[in-house]
Amino acid sequence: MSLFIGIDSGTQSVKAVVLDLATRKVIAEARAPHTLIEGLPVGHMEQHPQDWSSALDFVIAQVAAQIGAEQAKQVRGIGVSGQQHGFVALDENGDVIRPAKLWCDTSTTAECAIITKKLGGSKAAIRLTGNLILPGFTAPKILWLKRHEPENYKFLRHVLLPHDYLNFFLTGNYTMEFGDASGTALMDVRMRTWSKAVIKAIDPKLGNYLPKISASSEAAGVLRPELAAKYGFAADVVVSAGGGDNMMGAIGTGNVEPGVVTASFGTSGTIYAYATKPVIDPQGEIAAFCSSTGGWLPLLCTMNVTTVTEQVRALFDQDHAALNAAVAATPAGAGGLVLLPYLAGERTPNVPAGSGVLLGLNAQTFTSGHIARAAMEGVTLGMNYGLRRLAALGVKAKEIRVTGGGAKSPVWRQLMADIFGVPVVAMVEDEGAALGGALQAAWCVALRDGNKKAKLTDFTAGTVALDEKTRCLPNKANVAKYRALQDVQDQLSVALRGVFEVQRALAAR
Repeated sequence: MSLFIGIDSGTQSVKAVVLDLATRKVIAEARAPHTLIEGLPVGHMEQHPQDWSSALDFVIAQVAAQIGAEQAKQVRGIGVSGQQHGFVALDENGDVIRPAKLWCDTSTTAECAIITKKLGGSKAAIRLTGNLILPGFTAPKILWLKRHEPENYKFLRHVLLPHDYLNFFLTGNYTMEFGDASGTALMDVRMRTWSKAVIKAIDPKLGNYLPKISASSEAAGVLRPELAAKYGFAADVVVSAGGGDNMMGAIGTGNVEPGVVTASFGTSGTIYAYATKPVIDPQGEIAAFCSSTGGWLPLLCTMNVTTVTEQVRALFDQDHAALNAAVAATPAGAGGLVLLPYLAGERTPNVPAGSGVLLGLNAQTFTSGHIARAAMEGVTLGMNYGLRRLAALGVKAKEIRVTGGGAKSPVWRQLMADIFGVPVVAMVEDEGAALGGALQAAWCVALRDGNKKAKLTDFTAGTVALDEKTRCLPNKANVAKYRALQDVQDQLSVALRGVFEVQRALAAR
């Protein structure tokens, strides 16, 4: 028996699954929550990295107890998925200097402008890195620390991403792999190397603080002996390279070869596909990421998905069943009520100063059902904005595999199919990022054991499965209605961008 543990460390919790490679089944699961730091200014989103490692320690101990002492000895590898783009600043001893600024932190708009100007403008940034310098990415967070907290910056000696910090906790090694590194805006994604131009724009010494970028098939290291003893594992448990949550989610949904498109409806929303060569968007709206499998992962990200529907659910004091019932009872299009769902600003399209807007309120639409439906439609239309941009770049979806909290709702799945205009289907194992971590670990161990011909598809085949009973086909009438609503939302977004800047300035006074 060979067992592999997959970890998914997200914004809200850390999850663990144990994959039995012989049966291709998940045999144990555990979860531990953590929270955002409260009371920060608008646009600042931070967490304590120590909270992630404590939760990680807890869930591994939990699944080890679930499988029992005998099976715990059969654990061969661990693969970690983590929220992308977060900036973990460590000193020379590996101690955390300050809380991590997260992917959803939009306080770095000024730093993005500074770096972009030093690179020679937006087109130059895309030419040098493959991506724009956006507030969600890691690079401007580093410059923010240098400009706003020089007393902390002077102690900086190691820059890690959230999943790399957990790998450091597990192994004691400072590592980074191509997939997650490509989301820092510090990397030339075409060449898979750190960008000297971006480093120079922030701090010429920064290159000394970045780890070597390794192939995603290489191990981060071996589990520290004291942790192996604590969990009851063997002494040679391998910790694979891991990756960002989207890269690991791609593995966990079988998105490891061309032709598959995955959509994740969680706190944020992402849609991505596998590519054998870089997919560079000259407008910079689609992220030109590398995958954590050796390929590339063109990706769109919206920052407002279940956070929006959860806010609406809380507003009307509904449980999830009541929310879904209210949406189902309201006609498609919500009577023309359109939500621009920028509760936390937005990344795709790039509107960091954006806020939420309801257009079309009247005596008929001012109801809980219409507002709930508009919220669900609004965030999905927001993702479809990016899906249409992907199609323009040649990445066209014939079917979309959906994961995350939104994928569990039959009403929402049908709404997705109608807005996207293609069939959608959920996965048998919905913890795609955690499963992806386990599968990557199995691939890594096979290569280390001498199977040089091992391919990731050897492990995803027979493990990753579609839940066919969840499949939804587009309703043609609704598809046409949503195309019209898409145009309204897109026009509203463009028209209000100058207003958003004024509104945010007023709110800050």
